[in-house]
Order: sequence, then C-alpha cells, then structure tokens
Amino acid sequence: MTTARPSAVPPPFGRALCAMITPFTEAGSLDLDGAQRLADRLVGEGCDGLVLSGTTGESPTTTDAEKSDLVRAVREAVGERASIVAGVGTFDTRHTVELALAAEKAGADGLLAVTPYYSKPPQDAVEAHFREIADAAGLPIALYDIPGRTGTRIEPQTLIRLAEHPRIVAVKDCSYDFLAAQKVLARTELAYYAGCDEHNLALYAVGGAGYVSTVANVIPRHLRSVLDAFDAGDTTGAARLQQRATPLIELMMSAGLPGAVTAKAVLGGLGLPAGPVRAPLRPAGREAVDGLLATHESLTTG
Repeated sequence: MTTARPSAVPPPFGRALCAMITPFTEAGSLDLDGAQRLADRLVGEGCDGLVLSGTTGESPTTTDAEKSDLVRAVREAVGERASIVAGVGTFDTRHTVELALAAEKAGADGLLAVTPYYSKPPQDAVEAHFREIADAAGLPIALYDIPGRTGTRIEPQTLIRLAEHPRIVAVKDCSYDFLAAQKVLARTELAYYAGCDEHNLALYAVGGAGYVSTVANVIPRHLRSVLDAFDAGDTTGAARLQQRATPLIELMMSAGLPGAVTAKAVLGGLGLPAGPVRAPLRPAGREAVDGLLATHESLTTG
C-alpha cells in the first residue's frame, strides 16, 4: 500500500540529491577522472541528482573555469540519468550571474544560489539579488538558505515573494527553522530540499521534495532507502532507517569538522575518489578518520 505525498509538486531535480565533493589529485589540482567515477557510482547507488560546487564541493576554493569543467565532466559521466545542479552563489551579484551563465553553457540542469554572505544585505537586497540571477539565467534555480554560514536568512516572506518568479523553483533548507519551512511549503509551490541530513525524513514527511545530502557521498543507497520506504507506506521502516544513519550523520556533520573534510575522509578510506581538501580546510586527523570509518562500516554491514 502506498500513501499520497503531502506535496503534489513534482521535484524539479529529483528526490535524492548528493552534494558531491570535488575530487582533487594529491597535488591539489582538479581530478576530473575521479569526479566522473564518483558521479557514476553515486547515480548507480540511487542518487537522481548531483549538486556540484556547493559547500561540500569546496566552491570557495575552486576557480570559475574549474567549476565549468566539473559540470562538463560530470554531465559526460552520468548523461541524462541524473540532474546536475551547479552551485553558482557568491557574495557578488555580477559574479554570480556570470557563473550562472557559464554553468548553463556547460550543461547544468539547474542552479543553486546561496544567500550573499559576509556583507549581510537586508531582505530587499537579498530579494533583488536572486531576482537578477533568475532574470539573467535560463535554468531553474534553487535558493540556498544557510544563515549559519552566510549570516543572513532568506526570510519566509522573502521566499514567498520570490516563489512568484517562474525560474525560482526550489529551496535547499539549512535554516534549522522547521516552522518557517512548513509555512513556505503551505503558501507556495517551491520544492523544499532538506540540506541538513538529520531533517531528511522529517521535511519529506510534511511535503518536502527530498534532500541535498553531504552524507550521501558515502551512503547514497541507504539514504535513498529512507525515502523509498516512506513512499511505500512503511513509515515505521523509514524512521528506523533514518535513525540507523544518525550516528554517521552526527559524526560527519556535527562533530566539529566540515562535511567536505569528513566526506573525503570516508571516501578516501574506502578507496574512492576524493583526494585532499584545499586550504584553509585541513584533512581529518587519524582518530577522526578511524571513528568515521568504523561508524560507516557498522551502518553498512550491520
């Protein structure tokens, strides 16, 4: 028996999206071959969308050319089997528009635009920033609300107004404001993606579109199974699967190290494409790596 989803809006980029790491060589250059191999694996293990050059993709330390090269390489690897959403957000509206146009030219299916950071613009400026990007680009856009990193919320009323734009179609929600997310869901047709892995099932259950997950780099099939169980009407099973992933989610996302660092630590330990992180990030220490790998093994073999 299946249950009807609370939201009737089809997810614009799929349900199970991975915020993919950007593999580098040991010398620190972009590893396009590794990116293609990782992308192919992620799609084969249940991801129907890949978000490139986001927070986990270390976008602050990749060049504009590297971002475009990454989109082209991953598109070649996955073809039309998964959507590709390119992170283009910066604190500079003009630069963001340039990145959006470049991502479109490189073959992306959608764009992820984060709130302008550091300068802390007021809400009317935030709204104008996103509208300018949406007016300039020809691709659908997901707004990335992560005030813990940017210093600025996209307030619910701002999101409700921005939802009127035909190319603003989704939100990656890292606001940690579950009430606000439900308010916007109730008043718009924006597709809401959980950007914090501990919220994947909870947001999906109240009408969210799915998730954009850092942890999916290392357990893509398990996280997809949470959504599949819920859609099949097995809500108890979905909850159990989400709970089983909680120790790894906590270690990867809430133990003091950035998700790019922890995801690369696990991938590297499994012999999968990852490579080092770029400064100012630093690799995880031996104790952290051992703990991550032990927790991953417990989840995947238990």
